[in-house]
Amino acid sequence: MSMKQTYEEKLKAKLQELDAEIQRLDAKAKEARAESKADMDRALEDLRRRREENQAKLEELRRAGEGAMEDMKAGLEMAWKDIGEALESARRRFG
Repeated sequence: MSMKQTYEEKLKAKLQELDAEIQRLDAKAKEARAESKADMDRALEDLRRRREENQAKLEELRRAGEGAMEDMKAGLEMAWKDIGEALESARRRFG
């Protein structure tokens, strides 16, 4: 398996973990009081939007050549750092 394929698989696994965490938080949002639910819904919408952006970046990586991985890696890592921070914030607030 090439480095690019290995990296793609790593990102795919991260997306699956993110999906599971969003589902867990969504279940909690459904049980929350009205004012908390509105905050949770906004946080979940933000996480879903960021997830879709990261999915699009993964698709770009898949279409890119082997040599493009290093060029794209910094942007991908920054995107994952941002979503990780947003997820951690949601966990602390609602988790």
